[in-house]
Amino acid sequence: MAIRSFSERTLTAEVLRRVRRAPDARLRQVMASLVRHLHRFVREVRPTPEEWFQGIRFLTDTGHWCDDRRQEFILLSDTLGVSMLVDCINHGGGGAATESTLLGPFYVDGAPRLPMGSNIIRPGTPGAPCEVSGTIRNARGRPVAGARIDVWEAQGDGLYDVQKPGGLNARARFRSGPDGRYAFRCVRPVSYPVPHDGPVGKMLRATGRLPMRPGHLHFRIAAPGCETLVTHLFVRGDPYLDSDAVFGVKRSLIVEFRRNRNGEYAARYDFVLRTAAKKTSRKKP
Repeated sequence: MAIRSFSERTLTAEVLRRVRRAPDARLRQVMASLVRHLHRFVREVRPTPEEWFQGIRFLTDTGHWCDDRRQEFILLSDTLGVSMLVDCINHGGGGAATESTLLGPFYVDGAPRLPMGSNIIRPGTPGAPCEVSGTIRNARGRPVAGARIDVWEAQGDGLYDVQKPGGLNARARFRSGPDGRYAFRCVRPVSYPVPHDGPVGKMLRATGRLPMRPGHLHFRIAAPGCETLVTHLFVRGDPYLDSDAVFGVKRSLIVEFRRNRNGEYAARYDFVLRTAAKKTSRKKP
């Protein structure tokens, strides 16, 4: 059998030819596109072997920083705008429904289940007391009863519970009431830096970027017949709304956190869930 050699001009076509052997149609499509774009990137940048190894070492270091408390690859995806691009592609339909944004790296499945109106903050947690309330409705404007609401946030020191000892805090799971209403107590969200002591932080510094996120509350809302909503509520007036390190801010999600009669903060937001799309089989490319 003749041994073939490849050049800069012929190598990509051979890699694509071999990728086409993949039995799964979607995998063939994804891998072929990846090869084309990756080879095009290399031809454009024309890295030296030392530069290419530096890139490989960066990805290796990113993986080494991942564990059950921190996902550096999600952070990398977020700070490069890829996570928001995926969100825009899949949930950018517009309309009256509440806009989505990033899940983020600090979601924890299995948060404490609390009755409506509870405080998600343990005593002694830093931060200004706050109450958040509103309604959850479907695309027809009808209240959604029993919607599962996951909420989580950074504490008043800018850290999430998984970033510090002491167990779960500043997160909970609720069910909306028969009238679609929800309410809980928390601390007023504060702006904070994304973790920047690892490879992603080095990337941000090298590119002259700030690691800051504006203050926000995370929500994940799920209900039968509705599309699961992953979103934030941002604090109006936060100085980092226009420079969010992960590109997650949307105007419709910016909310006033005002002081109430007791001198505590309060915010209200009414969520609208999209109707779940009927599942269809993906067409072969």
